[in-house]
Amino acid sequence: MPADIRKGLPLLPAVFHIMLALADGDKHGYGIKREVEFRTGGIVSLGPGTLYGTLQRMLADELIEECAERADSQGERRRYYRLTKLGRQLAAAEAERLESLVQVARAKAILAKPGTA
Repeated sequence: MPADIRKGLPLLPAVFHIMLALADGDKHGYGIKREVEFRTGGIVSLGPGTLYGTLQRMLADELIEECAERADSQGERRRYYRLTKLGRQLAAAEAERLESLVQVARAKAILAKPGTA
């Protein structure tokens, strides 16, 4: 991974949550919102201003791209988004950064090591 990717770290939580939601495929805004809420057990809820403002910034930064507009099951036209190669690289760099912090927390007995209580 290029070292200059790490200059974009740390990511804002909303950006990383959106990246994780898009990691396994294209989604529209409401689909992203629902996945984030589901994955976090409702702890994180992206309001419309945060969600769509963040999506616009991510588009401008070329972390995501808009896919062809599609109709949903009710016939509504929705904009779908996907991660770009740069976005995927930055998401991986953020995951590695967070993983290293978790390792420090375990080494300092702040977080239990897996398999121990």
